[in-house]
Amino acid sequence: MNTFQYQAFDKSGAKIDGQVEASDGDEAYRKIAAQGLFPEEIKELKVGAKSFHLSKKVSLSDLEFLTAELSLLLESGVRIDRGIDIIKRTKAKPALALLLNDLSAQLKKGKSLSAAVKEHDSIFDSLYVNLIELGEASGNLSDIFKDLAADLKFKRDLRGKIIGSLTYPIVIFFVCILSIFFIFNFIIPKMAGMFGSSNSIPWYTQLMLDLSSWMTQYQSLLVVFFFLFICAAFTLFKRPSVQLYWQKISLNIPIVKSAIITIERIRFNSGLAMMVKAGVAIDKALELSVGNINNYLLRREMEIAKNKVKRGSALTPALQQTSIYPAFFISLLEVGEESGNLERVFDEIAKRSRQEFEAWTQKMTTLIEPLMILFMGGFVGGIVVTMLLSMVSLNDVGF
Repeated sequence: MNTFQYQAFDKSGAKIDGQVEASDGDEAYRKIAAQGLFPEEIKELKVGAKSFHLSKKVSLSDLEFLTAELSLLLESGVRIDRGIDIIKRTKAKPALALLLNDLSAQLKKGKSLSAAVKEHDSIFDSLYVNLIELGEASGNLSDIFKDLAADLKFKRDLRGKIIGSLTYPIVIFFVCILSIFFIFNFIIPKMAGMFGSSNSIPWYTQLMLDLSSWMTQYQSLLVVFFFLFICAAFTLFKRPSVQLYWQKISLNIPIVKSAIITIERIRFNSGLAMMVKAGVAIDKALELSVGNINNYLLRREMEIAKNKVKRGSALTPALQQTSIYPAFFISLLEVGEESGNLERVFDEIAKRSRQEFEAWTQKMTTLIEPLMILFMGGFVGGIVVTMLLSMVSLNDVGF
């Protein structure tokens, strides 16, 4: 069976979007018409060679949408297979629709939801899969999906904050580049005629004219080189060796180090809070939550702590030897371990760390904005001042 996405109108003229499974377009048309709809457009969704290609298309927002909707449907008493079929009929993105089709097919074959999502391990991480298994065993799957949706929403918001904090300086940088391009390609060449018959001109004027002439002559090569440089940088950064090198270097930059440790602390403690709440043993929860840490140096520290806990060490002394937990949070862990209320402590650490990161983001954004304005003003303003000095020097040169 193939999946077709359609746009149709009902008898009242209202527009309806959805998906339908059929062997071909004609059968899809008949199924849509049987619902009392008038199809306007029918497109087949192409699956591709293998299902793991979905991981390149199913975004974090799609996964959060799916998780939140499943939580709502299960809380309303809808069965999981019926819930997936309901979500399939919504205006879901093609990649998400294909994922839902595969999950629905697996459930109809008698598989559990945890077994179905486990086949898409590049989309659903081990923490997600294990929590679903626990939810199926305890009958508390709705609450599990609710917690997962909240965690995914935070990750999406966190990514948005990071991208948002970088957007302004990037825009300013490109405006600066475009301003320089405009000046050296249009303004300075017109000024060159003013100095054409001069016997002697200031060195800074000559430098500016020579640079403008060089940029005008080789600007096509400069543009090609710039785009090739960006493509090469993105390609290199995808290599594991380069990523590991950057992760090591970033922990040696004071301001960046603080942000990275805070982010990893949030990821780690959010996973721990969900696992402990679901009833997972602390050693197993540590093992699953370690996978949430992206930086390999911090992850290695946490794996050492995890192994110590497995060998019988107390939790607080083991985590105290990692870089993720400063002294204040260690004191909270001691209280939580002694009182047996680790779930609340992990959740509190995650919340405080989120507030800390939001304050850091606000501080850096406030600092970067004037610095980028000063950079742009100094760079472009320096060229403008040089142009004005060159025009003033016309009164001092002979013709």
